[in-house]
Amino acid sequence: MSANNQPHPGATPRPTLADVAKRAGVSGSTASIAFSGDGSISAKTRDRVLAAAEELNYAGPDPRARSLRQGRSGIVGVILEDRVLHSFRDPMMIAALDGISQQLGDSGGMLLLTSNGEGESTIQTAVFDAAIFMGCSPHLARSIEIMRQRNVPMVAIEGQAFAGVLSVALDNREASVTLAQVVHDLGHRRVATITLPLDSLRERRPLTDELVRSATTATTLDRLEGAREVYPALTGVVAANSSTDEGMAAALVLLDAAPELRPTAIIAQSDLLAVGAIRAAESLGLRVPGDLTVVGFDGARIEGMNDYDLTTMVQPAMEKGRAAGFAVTELLAGRSVGDVSLTSVLHIGNTSGPVAQ
Repeated sequence: MSANNQPHPGATPRPTLADVAKRAGVSGSTASIAFSGDGSISAKTRDRVLAAAEELNYAGPDPRARSLRQGRSGIVGVILEDRVLHSFRDPMMIAALDGISQQLGDSGGMLLLTSNGEGESTIQTAVFDAAIFMGCSPHLARSIEIMRQRNVPMVAIEGQAFAGVLSVALDNREASVTLAQVVHDLGHRRVATITLPLDSLRERRPLTDELVRSATTATTLDRLEGAREVYPALTGVVAANSSTDEGMAAALVLLDAAPELRPTAIIAQSDLLAVGAIRAAESLGLRVPGDLTVVGFDGARIEGMNDYDLTTMVQPAMEKGRAAGFAVTELLAGRSVGDVSLTSVLHIGNTSGPVAQ
């Protein structure tokens, strides 16, 4: 990636606001107002300007050009794939955001945005100097294209690789192999999984090959592929989000079987989902780990788990945020910075044990 995010030689010239104004048949100042919202124009005129922008593939004013006139905003846009409500309930997301904030310090702030197919105009017009994607899937391709056209430096925390987007990666696949091998070494062969969402639909569903083939969430796929290196036929339930309620609901589906058919172990893709699975086992009178081994992923500190020490992969969530914050700071300063890879650490607790005899 070029430190200055310059377009490749031979690339089509970036359309300008003047081009949009000409296409829409309005003045340059009217077109500017349509994007900034700082003045009064009719809804019909604004729609005409935005339609012209869409035709020209114009993503909005370049915030760096605005910086030359107004000075740098000092703001980093953080784009969330999930709803803000669910993100704020995820301790790993909070830790990563804290890491970004710590690294930015007093030099700038964060603007939280969502990209769910409905907030594109916000991403087009919001003023920020750099973008951090919390997860980077094909669902975010349009948002990334908007940032690329605006010449905004981009960093992705855990996600699919995109050209021009610096990566802060976690060893999700390798860590999941390690975790699944622990379960296998304990003798478990009837094993199921509760995964994080596989796409933007965010619905609880059975895990099927069709869903996996159409999946867009890199973290979920990496963790599933890692577990399937040990358990090739591994199946289970896709959760709607990472929460204890979802984990419990999914586990109740998995455990609704005769004792000789139900899983003896559940590999959950987050600690919150794992805690939900433990609650489901308790509600059915099953002992953890005597009747059911439950393992998670994250290393989160979860209230109300005094009786359990979860077997899990401990990930460096805050360090992910710090690495992303450092990267955007360097890119904005015009310095080159490379991709970052972080690793998780296995923690053996008291929620995993051998198959009951």
